[in-house]
Amino acid sequence: MNRASAFGVRVTLSSPVRRPTPGAHRTYRALLVVAVAFTLSLLAGVTPASAHAVFTSSDPREGVVLKTAPRQITVTFDEAVALVENSVRVLDPDNRPATAGDPEHADGQGNTARVRLAGGLGQGTYTVSWRVVSADSHAVTGAFTFSVGKRAPARPAATAQPAVPRATSTLNETARYVAYAGLALLIGIAVFVLACWPTATARQTVRRLFVTGWWVLTLSTLALVLLRGPYDSGEGPGAVFDARSLRGTMETRSGVALLVRLVLLLVLAVLVRNRRVRQSAGRLGRMAGVLLALALAATWVVAEHAAVGVQVPVAVVSTALHLLAMAVWLGGLAALLTILYRAPAEDPLPPAAVARFSRLAFVSVAVLAATGIYQSWRGLGSWDALLHTGYGRTLSLKVWTVLVVLAVAAQSRRWTGRLLTAPEPEWAPIAVGGREADDPCGTVPSRAGVPTERTAQRRGLRRCVLAEVAVGMVVLMLTTMLTGTQTGRAAEESAALAVLVPGQPTQSLSMVPFDTGSRTLGPLGSGRVQIVLEPGRVGRNAVQAVVYGADGGLVPVPELRLACTLVSQGVGPLDAELVDERGYWGSDSLTLPTEGTWTMRVTVRVSEVDQVTVEHQVDIGP
Repeated sequence: MNRASAFGVRVTLSSPVRRPTPGAHRTYRALLVVAVAFTLSLLAGVTPASAHAVFTSSDPREGVVLKTAPRQITVTFDEAVALVENSVRVLDPDNRPATAGDPEHADGQGNTARVRLAGGLGQGTYTVSWRVVSADSHAVTGAFTFSVGKRAPARPAATAQPAVPRATSTLNETARYVAYAGLALLIGIAVFVLACWPTATARQTVRRLFVTGWWVLTLSTLALVLLRGPYDSGEGPGAVFDARSLRGTMETRSGVALLVRLVLLLVLAVLVRNRRVRQSAGRLGRMAGVLLALALAATWVVAEHAAVGVQVPVAVVSTALHLLAMAVWLGGLAALLTILYRAPAEDPLPPAAVARFSRLAFVSVAVLAATGIYQSWRGLGSWDALLHTGYGRTLSLKVWTVLVVLAVAAQSRRWTGRLLTAPEPEWAPIAVGGREADDPCGTVPSRAGVPTERTAQRRGLRRCVLAEVAVGMVVLMLTTMLTGTQTGRAAEESAALAVLVPGQPTQSLSMVPFDTGSRTLGPLGSGRVQIVLEPGRVGRNAVQAVVYGADGGLVPVPELRLACTLVSQGVGPLDAELVDERGYWGSDSLTLPTEGTWTMRVTVRVSEVDQVTVEHQVDIGP
């Protein structure tokens, strides 16, 4: 469409419609085949599992005393895990490595990790630490000890390796956030131009932003490929160019998904730069674009929470729709904001285009709400997880932020309605040679003089869209955090399995009642603390504590302390150094050096001023 303006009258000249060429048909058919093949290959690897692998048993067991040294160590999980070079480490009593070879899956079972031990091992306590990558591409760690011949007088603490070094984790999370933003720009801008304002002016105005989105997504994906190896192996960013690390990345599902994403982005770049293909795009081209967007979304879906857990097929579809709706909404907002500020004065954004995007955004928000409710139920598992897990608290913050976005979006829709009902721009006379010109040739549009009502509506709409984009980026950041956080359902399963691990030593379970004496706090004023010591014997013990209110429900408390004293021998108090583990209080550093009847002093603080300290006796065996 070519437009010209003379004396305030616009003339529209229609250009002939271009028909798709045979070459363009072949190109789009090839793209359809590539997109479908990549999407199916990625989804074929999706199998049900629990988000974040959970340690279930080991051979030898935690805390066992063996007559002779074992030949190998086997660790078992509740789902298939990926192994790296240092997935299982064994240290002898002198803290020297005791392994012989790299870890492998035992008898081909994907949910196990086995490593051979060196010969000639002596007596003493050995420390085993493990670090694996679960099916949802997140690293999990743990540790335990066993003894040969005799147990050390005071067993060394079996401390798990950090799951991911802080620098590596920060860079990885930043790259993931930037990748989400790049996807939103690519898909949202394309949909806005095709569905809301399909003109040459729109394409020219947002072209640079679209190219920026492509580069943002491509570079962030490259960064994720390089960081995948250090993330999986628990190394620092300096290992990004390690050849073995890169080879290991190519063998993981998340690594393959990232490489597929790069291929799809390369295909997109070739198509966009091909003028003949671009100008002859028809229905086949739009279909290819839809499949390309679905394939890009699949590269996220298959490597995150949707690929594991309950109802995997439904979750995969729901997450893909959620991701695409987010891209259409936020990317479309970015396109709308850019056009509102940069569209040429002679061809401004028409109100009808704004109205079309408003309807499109409404549909996107509806899809986001429906899929978000399902994903929240699937990720949480229970109402308690909403308050007592990191996933639940982040989800709550995201919900409140989305409500703010919706409030701003409602204001944007009101500005859109006013823009649709505002009168067309009028011609305002201006002074020519000190006099007012009555000649139409001496007039200019009112935007050169006093702003019209429609101009004022556009300004209000710009401010609302800018605010909507700003808060939307916060929502995107929270989404990135959620996809990298253990789900509430998995956290509860992990806590349950950690307390009742089949085949592991017996545990000491204590129920300690407390009463702050405050009746204004209701169920929080009194209750009981459930304390589990594992294995509940001499040496290092893992501690898990859960607080129940007077009504029997789990309650979060701002502070919980535990100290153990052996009064008969004057040992202690030994501080358990409990840490809030997002749903329960835990520690793995409490070492009880001798057997006997220990006194546990439990301090429970339920508010800023209400706390109580109670004592409980527990028998610790040899």
